[in-house]
Amino acid sequence: MNERLDSLLQRHEELSCLIQDPDLVKDQKKYREAMKEHARLSGIFEANKELVLLRGRIADTKGLIQNEKSGELCDLAREELAELEEKQTKVDEQLKTLLIPRDPLDEKNIIMEIRAGTGGEEAALFVADLFRMYSRFAETKNWKFEIMSLNETELGGYKEIVFSISGDNVYENLRYESGTHRVQRVPETESSGRVHTSALTVAVLPEAEETEIEIKPEDLRVDVMRAGGPGGQCVNTTDSAVRLTHLPTGLVVIQQDEKSQIKNKAKAMRVLRARLFELEENKKNAERSQTRKNQIGSGDRSERIRTYNFPQNRLTDHRVNLTLYKLDLIMQGDLEELFETLKLSAREELLTATAS
Repeated sequence: MNERLDSLLQRHEELSCLIQDPDLVKDQKKYREAMKEHARLSGIFEANKELVLLRGRIADTKGLIQNEKSGELCDLAREELAELEEKQTKVDEQLKTLLIPRDPLDEKNIIMEIRAGTGGEEAALFVADLFRMYSRFAETKNWKFEIMSLNETELGGYKEIVFSISGDNVYENLRYESGTHRVQRVPETESSGRVHTSALTVAVLPEAEETEIEIKPEDLRVDVMRAGGPGGQCVNTTDSAVRLTHLPTGLVVIQQDEKSQIKNKAKAMRVLRARLFELEENKKNAERSQTRKNQIGSGDRSERIRTYNFPQNRLTDHRVNLTLYKLDLIMQGDLEELFETLKLSAREELLTATAS
């Protein structure tokens, strides 16, 4: 850990000089990347600086206690020593957490897929509710989101909706949303007032760059067809819908929301690339240690991760045993406390795994 700390502190010093170079500003992409890395390493630099100062004060205080032996000044020094050592422990733990290698996927944009499961129309309505919840949270972060495709029901729900979210550290915040979400409430379609339980699945796919996932032309079958359902005057009059089949994996993506075949194909390629990237990441995860597999947020869509209980205004995340009695606010996008708890739990597990 000391070697890693020394390496990162040296990198922070290099970046401090680099970001003041006028030539770097000319390349805005490199400049932004350097500033982002410098900001992250500044946290490590400041924590280490505070730790060094605390160690010096602790050494001075211990020397004072040894010289005084007893008396009022010695008692005050002992009290100060206890406070300093407690603070040192906290800063030391903070620094250890900051030194955990950052997942390179954390800064990626995502494609999120929400699909209705058991519960029929009620599950479809909850898909729409979750989409609004995530989109409102995205607005608080100044993230951009774009609907890729949707399948709407008569009552305004969605059998499925696929959308992208882009911005700073999107995957870091939303990566633990993959899995089965269960809802308990009285459906709009229920006249007797009986509480129903429905479910839906969420998949969070880090969006891959073209350079990260190569899709060979010979591995791809492209079919065009006439779109169905809502879509404007071009629906059923032009072959605008696109179906992509990735032959090696059997993955199929259908896109028909745009009136343009070119736009539909571009969107379908983004989704296909993200799904192929997910397959590669799952393969890598399977090869890692059992400790890694046991961490929260495995991404398994069959894993029941959360229950939304509307009659009791209660949300329960089953992975971290967290219960919050503010479901009304959460559904409005107040997700910060939930996401911070999930991220903290993941960091603690990773820290334990790194130390063992």
